[in-house]
Parts: sequence; C-alpha cells; structure tokens
Amino acid sequence: MISVVTPTYNESGNLPLLYERLSKSLDAAAEKWEWIIIDDHSEDETFDTASAIARRDERIYVLRLSRNFGSHTAATCGFHRAKGECAILMAADLQDPPEVILELLAKWREGAQVVWAVRDGREGQKNTTTGFSRVYYFLMRRWVGLKNMPAAGADFFLLDRSVLDPFSQFQENNVSLMALITWMGFRQTMITYRKQPRLRGHSGWTFEKKLKLVIDSVSSFSYLPIRWISYTGFFIGAVGLFLLVIRAWMIAALLILSGIQMLMLGILGEYLWRALDESRRRPRYLIEKTAGRQTSETHSISSF
Repeated sequence: MISVVTPTYNESGNLPLLYERLSKSLDAAAEKWEWIIIDDHSEDETFDTASAIARRDERIYVLRLSRNFGSHTAATCGFHRAKGECAILMAADLQDPPEVILELLAKWREGAQVVWAVRDGREGQKNTTTGFSRVYYFLMRRWVGLKNMPAAGADFFLLDRSVLDPFSQFQENNVSLMALITWMGFRQTMITYRKQPRLRGHSGWTFEKKLKLVIDSVSSFSYLPIRWISYTGFFIGAVGLFLLVIRAWMIAALLILSGIQMLMLGILGEYLWRALDESRRRPRYLIEKTAGRQTSETHSISSF
C-alpha cells in the first residue's frame, strides 16, 4: 500500500479537487493507497471539508493538530501514521501535480529508497520567493555540507518503509525535514517536474517562518557559525592592536566591536535556546481530533 501525506493549513478550497485528481491517478494505476491529511489547526473549514471526503472514502484519514505547529511537524505527524510500504509527501495547494506520483513510484520500484521530485521551474512565483529558495539551498549544500540536497529544492518526495521506520526514532523539534532526510542517507534519486501556480488561497509560508527554517537548518547540522565567532574574535583583536598603535578611529572601532559582540551573543543564544528546547522533551505535536476510517482504531500515540 502507498501512503500519501498532506499537511494542510487553510486549504478547504483545494482539497476536493486534489482528492479527485489523486484518486483518479492512483485508481487508474490500480494502486492500493491511503491518504493522510493533517490539518495544522486551520482557521477555515479545512477539517470539516477533509472529514466530509473521509466519510465518502474509507481510505482517507484526517487529523487536526491542537495548534499550528508548522508544516514540517505536520508532515512528521503524517509519516508517523503512514501504514504503506512507502509514503509520499504532497502539499494541498495543487502546485505539485498528483499525476507526478506515478513517476516517483516508478523510481521507487527500481530500488530507490528516497525519491525527490525536483522543481525545474516555478509558475506564478515571485522573484523574491525563488531568490530566497536559491540562497537557502546554496547555503545548505555548500556551507552546511549537505551536498546531496537537491540544488533547486524539493518538498514533494517519496520515502520507502526502510526510511520511515528509522525516521520515527528522531525526536528533534527544531529541524528541517528535508535536511534531515538528506542527512539520513539511504539510496536517493530524483525526478524533475514543473511546479504549478497555486489554484486557490494564499500561502502561509511567511518570511518569519522562512527565516526560522534557515536558522533551524544551519544550527541543526553545522557548528560553522560558532567557529566563525572564534575567527572573528581573532580578527577583531588584531585590528584593535593596530588601532591602538596608530590611535585613530577609536570611537568607530568601539561601535563596530560592540555590534559584532552582540551578533556573536545572538548566534550563541540561538544554539543555546535550541539545546534548551530539546532538553524539555515536550511532545512534537498534539492531536485535537481525527476523522476517517482509522478514527475508531486505538492509537498508542496521540502526541509524539
């Protein structure tokens, strides 16, 4: 069986059409499948819409999180409950065509354990969005060291059961899902597709969330910012000695030094906060309610 995992936030308008295209594509290919929809505490009728679909089709399972935990955490919740021999992460905004799933399955059946659907273009995206994405993946590949991460990015992908089971062992809260899967290794390959424009609604992927993703990604997989603090301290010390000798620009040097010190404290604070957050061992998510064929089943984990 194939599990399709879809995190949602305010996607009530897109879910019915996504269901039609998804079921048509997989049923035509004679695939046995389930669809796990995770409502990340939407403010619209997303849960009710998904529940109505689940009442018509017993292959649909819907979970609503107790608050907005973020798309990566919502996806993790879906992976924890996937029963298939593989699981596919697909957004609800129809930018990722459901028909591409068959290409992912073809690569999986050839022996790949992780199959990335890599964007070879984005229709209807702002230049700021694509620019931010390029910078992020450049940093992750060249600076953080995850060289196997797709250069153009990929948030539409397939995981084999041999990846899903060890993935469930990870308990980190502040981490990029794609970076973690890249780091895990296994046999990884990719296909390419053209990302479509959003059909309805607006993306909840704000600049603040993007910035947090960058900080989480770097702090989870690299100590280089801390190492550069040491390098910067050495450089500033050398400049200070030089300025002491020539007795010039002392006020400017003092202001620059103070600014750099505050920046260093901020970097250290980011690492320290994440260490504290992980040490609390709080659940990664909490489930408010469920709907669908698995609702009556006993779940040993309502939080993780």
